[in-house]
Amino acid sequence: MRRFAPLAVFCSLLFVISAGSQAPQQHLHGFSDADARAEREWETKFRAIPEPARARDYMQRLSARPHHVGSPYDQENAQWLLNTFKSWGLDAHIETFDVLFPTPKQRVVELLEPVKFTAKLQEPTVATDPTSNQHTEQLPTYNAYSADGDVTGTLVYVNYGVPADYEQLERLGISVKGAIVIARYGQSWRGIKPKVAAEHGAVGCLIYSDPRDDGYFEGDVFPKGPFRPKDGVQRGSVMDMPVYPGDPLTPGVGATPDAKRLPLHEVKTLTKIPVLPISYADATPLLENLGGPVVPENWRGALPFTYHVGPGPSRVHLVVKSNWDRKPVNDIIVRIPGSQYPDEWVLRGNHHDGWVNGAEDPISGLVGEMEELRGISELLKQGWKPKRTLIYAAWDGEEEGLLGSTEWAEAHAQELQRHAVAYINSDGNSRGYLMLIGSHTLEQFLNDVARDITDPEKNISVWKRDQLLRIKRATERQQEPTQRRSGRPRSSDQSVEELRTKGVLHLDALGSGSDYTAFLDHLGIASLNIGYDGEDDGGIYHSIYDDFYWYTHFSDGDFVYARALAQTGGTAMMRLADAELLPFNFGAFATAIKTYVDELQKLASDERNKIVERNREIDEGMFTATSDPRKPYVPPSKESVPPFLSFAPLQNGLDALQRSADRYDAALQKAQQNGGAALAKSSLAGVNAKIMQSERAMTLPDGLPNRPWFQHQIYAPGYYTGYGVKTIPGVREAIEQKQWKQAEEQMVHAAQVLQSEAKVIEEAAAALESAVK
Repeated sequence: MRRFAPLAVFCSLLFVISAGSQAPQQHLHGFSDADARAEREWETKFRAIPEPARARDYMQRLSARPHHVGSPYDQENAQWLLNTFKSWGLDAHIETFDVLFPTPKQRVVELLEPVKFTAKLQEPTVATDPTSNQHTEQLPTYNAYSADGDVTGTLVYVNYGVPADYEQLERLGISVKGAIVIARYGQSWRGIKPKVAAEHGAVGCLIYSDPRDDGYFEGDVFPKGPFRPKDGVQRGSVMDMPVYPGDPLTPGVGATPDAKRLPLHEVKTLTKIPVLPISYADATPLLENLGGPVVPENWRGALPFTYHVGPGPSRVHLVVKSNWDRKPVNDIIVRIPGSQYPDEWVLRGNHHDGWVNGAEDPISGLVGEMEELRGISELLKQGWKPKRTLIYAAWDGEEEGLLGSTEWAEAHAQELQRHAVAYINSDGNSRGYLMLIGSHTLEQFLNDVARDITDPEKNISVWKRDQLLRIKRATERQQEPTQRRSGRPRSSDQSVEELRTKGVLHLDALGSGSDYTAFLDHLGIASLNIGYDGEDDGGIYHSIYDDFYWYTHFSDGDFVYARALAQTGGTAMMRLADAELLPFNFGAFATAIKTYVDELQKLASDERNKIVERNREIDEGMFTATSDPRKPYVPPSKESVPPFLSFAPLQNGLDALQRSADRYDAALQKAQQNGGAALAKSSLAGVNAKIMQSERAMTLPDGLPNRPWFQHQIYAPGYYTGYGVKTIPGVREAIEQKQWKQAEEQMVHAAQVLQSEAKVIEEAAAALESAVK
């Protein structure tokens, strides 16, 4: 499930790199200078241990056969991982949960009019790909957690099927009520497409991969090139994870044998209409027989005909029926006790299940984590002892809905809220740039780690390589401001001057789409998502062609970025484990919050202006009549212009946060004087206890509107994005959905957590001041 935030592909940097690898920093945040020297010696030993050849061998073994949840090879892999970790001398065990996992028993897509056509709904074997022929073990092409249904209706093309596309259909006078919609993959998580379609009255949904986004328009298709072939299909879950992820039958509690389970008819995370994914070969006759208006220019894909919206004359019959069974998910858990602070836990994870063979997603990330863990085991034999407890996990069931990680986190929720320092996630890995994504309290920390990792191809630090890429992007934004990336501005959109002079690369915020979700969004545990990406774009995601053959021909074939991931994750884990003072930074968090508050003020103004403009268009008759002459045209009604919102509560919370962050920074600077001698001799347990609670302070037990499982008030996946983050989500989404009263209420809730966070930081600052007197 790794492609929740795809990176653009840059073939080469436009900069002459004259410097070699940066010399390591001498100072380490949270360490005295003496402890930092010892830490760096151990880290240097660790980074020499991971071996690309071992990572390759692991991948060949783990991706040899399909290994979805409940499959024989998934269980074989779990046992092999357990035995491997034990052979390294580690304390490892399996925790099993019992979850709802539907698999298809009937799938039909038929074009009934104006011509007859039956979709193949199958990916063919490729002769040069030795594992693509394992058809009896492969999951069919389907969307897990689709509602069962047998429906017939006229077809309507809805572009990407996101809310804005339905606004465009409204302008064209086209309704999808009673229709089957066909949407292309992209621009949102797949589960949003049937969700929005059902809200607009559609009875079924098809999702296809358009070659413009994911096929021959981008480059040569598999097996000649890396991109999706005409019969390739993207499987995937359509569980309504923005409501809650994990086992649909046990929201909020671990799916243990004695857990109370919902009856199926009460589950809120299943789709309301049947949905299936199809290839662009199967989509072609459905789309080329559509009539109605020609689509807007930005709705046009790369299939060789003119795209029309419909409705009809294409008329489609869609059948989806599943076996609604429960299956085991097997999480492999490794625990390395801390020598000084055993009740403070640093967690690390990557999942091991795949939709089919899953070499890229997720095994490429898992093999990096495995080499990281082997390196840690070798250090233990050499005498290194982590001060804090390390917990490593290989999660099961991530693809279907973050099943294994969510159930484990829910089952251990009280322990985690008491003991967890941070969670570091990965979910696949390839060639390119280190992703810098996570809690902003860990921004400085991740920057420092990135400075100490050498890029295996460019021989500069991965931090420097990311900096050069961001300077390139920022320069392009200055030159072509109208071409900037669509969507909410990202925290990493820094100016060229700031990127060159400040020495800190901002993190992007986390939404959802991988196993950090339960830790961050539900439990309030500071989290990072790491991995390398950006130089091996391809179109085999969630298909039978995501296998060892594809990965070794078109991605990190020499596995040097697997080693880089191991070095990155291991360095981060060791540093968090051994720091006398937990290396959190609250100034970066306050800066990010200011950005988000500024965005919200602009969003409120823009939404208000849009309503005024839409009302004007209605007055001037700019909405067109329906394309069906038999139906009378009823123009849309005008909306009331909302009142101006008061942002005073958020601004007051931000002010308190900034003042507390400044106080903590001042205390930290004092503690670091004289080589950080005070850090070495002081008892910092009280300070660290407060720091550990800083992310918890950003949660509220009632959660977000209509989705109480999501308790974090600063970061959450969007209700209509699925993976993409919404920052200060209660306020942001209320404004986007024009719920003005709710926006005011959520403003108070968000301000409350900012005040709570400020209080925790003040207490941490006071404790630090006292400890280092």
